[in-house]
Amino acid sequence: MKDYGVEKIRTIAVTGHLGSGKTTLMESVLHITGLKKTKGTVEEKNTTSDFLTEEKNRMNSLSTSLIPVEHDGYKYNFLDTPGNRELVSDMYQTLSVCKGAILTIDGTKGVDIGTEEVLDDLNERNIPTIIFINKMDKENIDFPKIINTLKEIIGYQVVPFLWPIGEADNFKGYVDLVDMNARVFDGEKTAIEEIPDSLKDIVGDLREKIVESVAETSEELLEKHFAGEELSQEEIRKGLREGVLNGDLKPIVIGSARNDIGTRTMLEMIADFMPAPNDLKPMPGTSLDKSEAMSRNTTADEPFSAYVFKTTVDPFIGSINLVKVFSGTLNSNQEVFNANTKKSMKIGNINFIRGKEQLSTEKIGAGDIGIVTKIDGLQTGHTICDPKSPIMYEGPVFPEPTIFVAVRPKLKRDEDKISSVLQKLNLEDPSFEVIRNSETSQLLIGGQGMTHIQFLLERMENLYNVEVEMLEQKIPYRETIRKKVEAEGRHKKQSGGSGQFGVVNIRFEPAADRDTVLEFNEEIHGGSVPKNYFPAVEKGLNEIMQKGPLAGYPVIGVRATLFDGSYHAVDSNEVSFKQAAALSFKKAYEQANPTLLEPISEVTIVCKDDYVGDVMSDITKRRGTVLGMNPFANNKQEIKAEIPDAEIKRYNIDLKAITQGSGSFRRSFLRYQEVPDHMIDTVIKETQEANQ
Repeated sequence: MKDYGVEKIRTIAVTGHLGSGKTTLMESVLHITGLKKTKGTVEEKNTTSDFLTEEKNRMNSLSTSLIPVEHDGYKYNFLDTPGNRELVSDMYQTLSVCKGAILTIDGTKGVDIGTEEVLDDLNERNIPTIIFINKMDKENIDFPKIINTLKEIIGYQVVPFLWPIGEADNFKGYVDLVDMNARVFDGEKTAIEEIPDSLKDIVGDLREKIVESVAETSEELLEKHFAGEELSQEEIRKGLREGVLNGDLKPIVIGSARNDIGTRTMLEMIADFMPAPNDLKPMPGTSLDKSEAMSRNTTADEPFSAYVFKTTVDPFIGSINLVKVFSGTLNSNQEVFNANTKKSMKIGNINFIRGKEQLSTEKIGAGDIGIVTKIDGLQTGHTICDPKSPIMYEGPVFPEPTIFVAVRPKLKRDEDKISSVLQKLNLEDPSFEVIRNSETSQLLIGGQGMTHIQFLLERMENLYNVEVEMLEQKIPYRETIRKKVEAEGRHKKQSGGSGQFGVVNIRFEPAADRDTVLEFNEEIHGGSVPKNYFPAVEKGLNEIMQKGPLAGYPVIGVRATLFDGSYHAVDSNEVSFKQAAALSFKKAYEQANPTLLEPISEVTIVCKDDYVGDVMSDITKRRGTVLGMNPFANNKQEIKAEIPDAEIKRYNIDLKAITQGSGSFRRSFLRYQEVPDHMIDTVIKETQEANQ
């Protein structure tokens, strides 16, 4: 690929809900720019974007792919993102390096929940956006309704730049409201024609709204407009660009990606109205110790800096890191500094990449995207920069996992391999979490949903030949006591020579702080138990409490007071008093009214106003307590509640069902509290069955 100046580069995130046609749109772009003679299709599993085995099997995008194309003197870096919200890490990383976005909407479905969520992401980050309404050649598309729905969600920023000519099978093109002409497609070529008489009234009204939007971008133009003077085409285009860049306008374009209708116009509008890398604010960063704010302008004149926004691991090639150059130039065989690891490293070969095809280059300029390979210690989220002018860029913050599943290898030979494989997958996707729970002896994988987790497990099998089976996550219960009791523990052993002897009298009672494991005290008078044995008594209690007699869970929330005992000058030792303490605990435990404790999480749920009642009712059914509600953006509510972990193991799935896919939540551990008495026997039985 030729070298492009920063003003001729457009880096665009291709976003949209599952099935909206993002990958098909990329095939159309590749076709009309001459990079593919024959377009691939998702159904035939031969698209450039969806090249992973898992994507072909599922027939949808599961990972961001880079599609660079050249057209009319511009280079477009399209980043085709997954449409499934569970694969949010790819989306967030992509938006961290993109200056603009295309939001694709399936015209047959209109503005669905997934589209609203993507709109929220783009608005939150103030990313200039063009909305592409796809599949306009299909039946039952209500274009005015889609426009009105978008206006309800994001206001009057929504401005159609194109208006359809015909519908369904008769959809043959559109009126360009910027250039004020009609573009009609006959299946092979585009003809520029006069605007049809039947559309002149509506087109006139829409054109006037565009002119009004432009006039509002400056006082000079506004005065000119109110004076009845016509704005020039140059003024209109300049005003539209300013409106798009500052977020005041969100242009709507239309087409049929499958039939290449609207794709060329979309490219032209990206070049005309979307930002070049140097159009927006400098890239914010910090000093290496994060004490000082810094920034870089996207220009070749500033010191080199770049950010690794995605890492993939190939078993044969090794790591492949996608980097966005924020300033300066990255050359092959260049010495760079890794701001995260504080180590220097040498970059070997650098390439551009299109799907999985690598394209050789000698440099990657400011504002451009490329790849570096086989660099140990370099991964997603890292900053590389000029050693003489270091800077660090912060990547996006990922949401906490909302669902955990336990996994175990199907084959014994893979038990030692699974940890290293998960570590490699974590380089690709930092948003999932791996926990080895020593209490339940389970290996847990946490993700944003079952699609997310299943994708990880499929990658594990396809890349590393490690198969696992999923198991239900075990809840880490605790045991405690509810009654004050006293018990004697007597340990005596004589087997020739020195024996073992130790006697303790201990008072057990619930601790004031339930989360305290053991609060140990002594009230010994007269030396009935020498001080040097106190630590042995405490150690004996700590060890026996690791596995409670009730169901085998750790015991917590106990206050133990050693108040009497006896010892033998010859036979007493630390082991004797450890054993005596354990015997005292066992004897007391049965009389101390033991019970089970369960973990309680604080859950913060965001849902639409329409579903608040259903969500709150469901919380009650899960033995939860609603703590309060707060108004949220876009007619949503934030609900705070406390819910037992046992009731929300699959809450991610259930919440989406209750809210028709619009609800989300996050959770954090809060405390342990008693399991209701009527449930204790059931929990104990389930635990025993699981441990068999």
